[in-house]
Amino acid sequence: MKYVTLFEGDGIGPEITNSVVQIFNHLNIPITFEKYDIGQTLYDKEGILISQESIDSIKKNKVALKAPISTPIGKGFKSLNVQLRLMFDLYANIRPAKSYKQIKSRYSDIDLVVFRENTEDLYIGEEKKISDDEYIAIKKITRKASRRIIKLAFEYALKNNRKKVTCVHKANILKMTDGLFLEEFNNIKQDYPSIISNDLIVDNACMQLVMRPEEYDVLVMPNLYGDIVSDLTSGLIGGLGLLPSVNMNDEYAIFEAVHGSAPDIANKDIANPTAFLLSACMMLDYLGLNKEANLIRDAINYTFNDLDSCTVDLGGKASTSQYTQNIINNIGK
Repeated sequence: MKYVTLFEGDGIGPEITNSVVQIFNHLNIPITFEKYDIGQTLYDKEGILISQESIDSIKKNKVALKAPISTPIGKGFKSLNVQLRLMFDLYANIRPAKSYKQIKSRYSDIDLVVFRENTEDLYIGEEKKISDDEYIAIKKITRKASRRIIKLAFEYALKNNRKKVTCVHKANILKMTDGLFLEEFNNIKQDYPSIISNDLIVDNACMQLVMRPEEYDVLVMPNLYGDIVSDLTSGLIGGLGLLPSVNMNDEYAIFEAVHGSAPDIANKDIANPTAFLLSACMMLDYLGLNKEANLIRDAINYTFNDLDSCTVDLGGKASTSQYTQNIINNIGK
């Protein structure tokens, strides 16, 4: 039996968490979830964002599954997602984007993976006040952090028969920070002669991904670009509701959907649990439960053959609970 720390989050989090738990229970997957409140839900109850008990649970289990949690825009508490990444030094955010032929989108053959450095750059939110009329944000890039995410991307490409790794940057303007990231990429690529490598300035990368996405495979980049570009890749496959992810290092892994907590549709039984379920499948792969992961993925793909049986955002008519049951009914077909 494997133990996994579970955060059901807030907004639509409890609903999509329930979907995952139902499907896992149906398959008798040998996992015991240790469930904890986190974020806004816990803050409303106890005035804290994360409990020491849940932190200890992650340290013990090494693996967590986390539903979306709300982060106020422009005020309130600092992003707990960012805090967790820094707390456990989860330097790699990996976001695979794969299209489904049944889901309406502009492309039918997308199979990209974004490797996003997860612990520095502008995204960590280090800001300073100069005056009431001037503020600055700190962009931090280090050789160590750059090296380990780039090396991980190449290792992933090698192990998964991927043919190409692309570095995304803005080194033409940010010559020191992004220049360092690109320098490390150019150094490391020499160790992987069997893999095609190139680099793109981030604005050009966004254009190329829209015009010729089939030319790209694995992409690696600093934190902020990774957040933006991975959302772009979700648009190539039909939206954030289909994009799973993991934040990880060599010891810990926290799996989560990329989308937010969507409080406007919470408790309406209309949320799409697919991205969170696919994140849970990534977790099963990580834990060596590949057979169970593939059964769930195949059931999702089979369910997509009848879009009416999917949630509204996927073009269907089903509620969250109905869609979950449809996936369960399609396991093994």
